[in-house]
Amino acid sequence: MTLLLKVTDLTVEYPTRFGTFQAVKNLDMRLEQGEIHGLVGESGAGKSTIGQAIMGLIPSPGYIATGDVELNGESIRDLSQSQYHKLRGAKISMIFQDPQTSLNPLLTVEEQLVETIKQHSDLSYEEAFNKAVDLLEETGISDAKTRILEYPHQFSGGMRQRVVIALALCTEPDLIIADEPTTALDVAIQKQILDLIKHLAKKRSVGFILITHDIGVIAEITDRVSVLRNGVLQEVGPTWIILQRPSHEYTKALMAAVPRLDKKLDRFANILDDEVRLSTPELLWKVEGATSEFASEWLLTGERHESDDKPVLDIQNVDVTYFKKNMFSFGKDEGFKALDDVSLSIPAGQVLGLIGESGSGKSTLAKSIVGLVKPSAGNIEFLGEALKFGKNRSRKDVTRRKIQMVFQDPYSSLNNRRKVEDIIGEPIGFFGLAISAAEQRKIIASILELVEMPQRAMLKYPHQFSGGQRQRIAVARALVARPEFLICDEPTSALDVSIQAQILNLLKDLQAQFGLSILFISHNLAVVRQMADQVAVLKNGVLVEKGEVDSFFEGPKDPYSQLLLAETPSADF
Repeated sequence: MTLLLKVTDLTVEYPTRFGTFQAVKNLDMRLEQGEIHGLVGESGAGKSTIGQAIMGLIPSPGYIATGDVELNGESIRDLSQSQYHKLRGAKISMIFQDPQTSLNPLLTVEEQLVETIKQHSDLSYEEAFNKAVDLLEETGISDAKTRILEYPHQFSGGMRQRVVIALALCTEPDLIIADEPTTALDVAIQKQILDLIKHLAKKRSVGFILITHDIGVIAEITDRVSVLRNGVLQEVGPTWIILQRPSHEYTKALMAAVPRLDKKLDRFANILDDEVRLSTPELLWKVEGATSEFASEWLLTGERHESDDKPVLDIQNVDVTYFKKNMFSFGKDEGFKALDDVSLSIPAGQVLGLIGESGSGKSTLAKSIVGLVKPSAGNIEFLGEALKFGKNRSRKDVTRRKIQMVFQDPYSSLNNRRKVEDIIGEPIGFFGLAISAAEQRKIIASILELVEMPQRAMLKYPHQFSGGQRQRIAVARALVARPEFLICDEPTSALDVSIQAQILNLLKDLQAQFGLSILFISHNLAVVRQMADQVAVLKNGVLVEKGEVDSFFEGPKDPYSQLLLAETPSADF
């Protein structure tokens, strides 16, 4: 095979007022034509910085301190901005994590593809249009001649990612850097995108650098893999050797933290010494009397439902239909059925894993349980009483406190203009759970200690924390309301494998300690295997299968469930 990319002794530095920070240190990497090379590691390992260095897009004041980057035998390190501008697209393209933000929402797909093709070629508009249609068809978009006229928001997440791949291919580059291209996609769409990348690498001999924290994706499609930590290359080699016979201790620990499909583990291995402990001064700052033991006692002394044979949550024949007015319907509404005759129950102290593709109705069901969407038919009972909706549900309804939710993205679900103390304290004040400001402060500090955050974190804002730390704060906010039922909607999908392991361990501990019942929504079947006692599968709003977690993963009965399990990327350790 022909050598496409050669990175030698690459060091990327960022000068700061505290000294020089090295994001990548003395990195060596090689990529052949048609090869898919995976970059794996925790957040901050330097994966995206390597991609930026190759593309000439290192944000100021960062710079390449040492080393060289060669593409097709020619050095590209010292190119001018105008030379790099010509190189990007023509020889190197990039696929970003979120297609919604990498496509212009104000332009049609036709305008974006044709403009890019014409900028890097001498084709006429008609020739560029035909090439764009061919590319969309090659990436698996049917009726491409019609769909190309639409805007990005008219495509599903998986289809938008196909458009981004077509955009990356339209200039016929030699190298494509894919930065977390499947993180936000469900397993079925993820499988299609991964198959497409493999097909393009083989058919077009395009070299791919795949940046991801998903070890299953690495195992599925990469030929070689580099393991990074804190900007330093730990080991590199053929994928099957690195994953099945790792030599470095860090790689072994990384593999141990990956959720497994074949069996359920009591706990996940912890890679980091202690991710949440910021510094010694952080730990010395304390609120008088605030401890994790106090938090446990306070949570357990609240009014709680006495466990009996009845389920905590009982969903009976629920339909949810979204209506939209059509100007040609003469007063009649056109309805889309998001949930169709769904019935399931969750016993006290158990975790139900809810899985299915995007659009299957998972989030709609969660919104119905928390009272944000009123079912058009059926009934939802919580602790033996029917849930109320709309005007019938008062602000002081007890279910508002007893049912809490942890969202996928803590950065958008936490108010970035308020300090952590105010964010966690809001439910305490709203539900009247403290008799004084001093007691409220003690509760907040204790809850932070319980979720393994320094008490001083209450004085900071959400943007001052890492993704895993923000998710701990989101869990603390849900927990402080003294809930009996927790809805976790993709709580770890945006986190790397080590932080994911910590958050899942935390949820396991809290669920066991306080007897919480949990609805755990995820498109990651391996995570569901580790967290759930029961599994329910939704497809197009219909419940197609429900059963015990071990029975489901050992032999799902419904063909759709079998397909989901078969399409889930996994590594044989």
